[in-house]
Amino acid sequence: MRGMNLEQKTALAHVNDMGLAATAIRLRAAFLLTGLKRHQDLAEAAGVSKTVLSNAMAGSTYPNRDVLKYLHRAHRIDFNFMMNGDFAQLPGDVQDRLFQALEAANSEWDQKEDSGRSQVARRASPQRT
Repeated sequence: MRGMNLEQKTALAHVNDMGLAATAIRLRAAFLLTGLKRHQDLAEAAGVSKTVLSNAMAGSTYPNRDVLKYLHRAHRIDFNFMMNGDFAQLPGDVQDRLFQALEAANSEWDQKEDSGRSQVARRASPQRT
């Protein structure tokens, strides 16, 4: 997105964060950029099981090499972006669409994490009878 500065882009892409959560957010953004409707469609296009993809989207595992290869070959989203958030080498049109998708993916992840924290809090609080 043209109105974003480098600091905002760096934060959205989680540059230099190779953790599972940051990688999952980038994978979710890449999925949005593909235009595919279902996660199953991405799994099939990449030649992996839906479980393999679901685990990566949930931040339980890193994306499979076949997923990374598909994203690079079909959508010009490379390994350096997916694993470390490096976006400068991506084509301009990919970057433009990707940052919009990253905003959505970060928001979705934050909502998921907030939901998980509230469930933990509910379980931890004493039950009233």
